[in-house]
Amino acid sequence: MSWTDAAGLAGVLVVLVAYAGAALGRLNPQGVWSLTANFLGACGILASLLLANFNLSSTVMEGAWAAVALIGLARRALKRRG
Repeated sequence: MSWTDAAGLAGVLVVLVAYAGAALGRLNPQGVWSLTANFLGACGILASLLLANFNLSSTVMEGAWAAVALIGLARRALKRRG
């Protein structure tokens, strides 16, 4: 298994754990931990897609997933400052 495959699989695991935690009421979907997990997981998947196994639709999906999580983190940080 290549490091890009490992990064992609780790990313999938992180996103799925975050999603399950939110769906089961164990993790606040708007909380820092959930947003960070989604961002890092999407980045792992993107690394796999961009560096080894490119797929346009999956790349767009994971890019959007990472962007939404990053926007959520930025909003939380701005709310804290304000």
